[in-house]
Amino acid sequence: MTGGPVLVTGGAGFIGANLADSLAAAGEDVVVFDSLARPGVEHNLDWLARRHGHRIRFVRADIRDRGAVDMAVAEAGSVFHFAAQVAVTTSLTDPRSDFDVNAAGTLNVLEAVRRRDGAVPLVFASTNKVYGDLADIALERGQTAYVPVSPDVRDHGVDERRPLDFHTPYGCSKGAADQYVLDYARSFGLPAAVLRMSCIYGPLQRGTEDQGWVAHFLIRGLAGAPITIYGDGCQVRDVLHVGDAVAAYRACRDAMPAVAGRAFNLGGGPDNAVSLRQVLAQIEDIVCRPVKADLADWRAGDQRYYVSDTRRAMDALGLPRPRSWREGLADLADWLRAEGRVAVEAAA
Repeated sequence: MTGGPVLVTGGAGFIGANLADSLAAAGEDVVVFDSLARPGVEHNLDWLARRHGHRIRFVRADIRDRGAVDMAVAEAGSVFHFAAQVAVTTSLTDPRSDFDVNAAGTLNVLEAVRRRDGAVPLVFASTNKVYGDLADIALERGQTAYVPVSPDVRDHGVDERRPLDFHTPYGCSKGAADQYVLDYARSFGLPAAVLRMSCIYGPLQRGTEDQGWVAHFLIRGLAGAPITIYGDGCQVRDVLHVGDAVAAYRACRDAMPAVAGRAFNLGGGPDNAVSLRQVLAQIEDIVCRPVKADLADWRAGDQRYYVSDTRRAMDALGLPRPRSWREGLADLADWLRAEGRVAVEAAA
């Protein structure tokens, strides 16, 4: 790594702000590059400024602005690329903008890094959506959750050998960006790697119906508001606390160039595999009252079961076992209660 600051694109967002906080607390200077397009993220930026002062520098710019990206990357010692259009629903409404942000925006970052002659490590935030709807994985539906028929999938989850199968414009744009990052590592020798995230949750997350479902459910539950579940609620995800995700991103950067050109699945793994119904039941325990849930039609491309096989990431990056989902959910509830204004506004 060079001696410049750490550039975090999308750094005012949920995961980006948590990462920026961790880096600044460790004594690193951080440039937060963000357009502030997502409502509420300005609160995260203010929070970072209060905590770290001069160690946080904010650049308000769009990832589609090549000039702004070039300037930010030109001084960076390392790059974490989170800036993205993050909602499947939005991608179906406006596929071109989704592509421009996720695919073309990532190409802007890659080209800027390439001009630095391979001196700048890059870690890209990808998604489990690159694997498609996983409809070929045989499942049995239990009372509250789908369970894979295959013992191997049940015990370990989906690994990186899984063929890519992009569904929805969002899956296509993020999947294209994922592959561009890996190919730039291969074709141009960039010290770049990809983390394909499952469901990340935790403090600073202001979830909505379209993105950030764990926080969205908890916000609604705390506010006494009803929740809409798309599908039957038995769909399963492996949820990962943002503190564990941040540790993985930092470990991935620090492992360069040994992990360059590799993609890792990042999630809570089988120990943190949980259905929407199971999360709702736990939220009811937290708020000490029933939470009303209404069912709606399945959304396009929704996976009935996705759990990350995290063994490759744990081995290559030296990651510890992640925090349990029940403990992590309680931590998020504590933060949301402290941010009562946010919970009330988001549930309105």
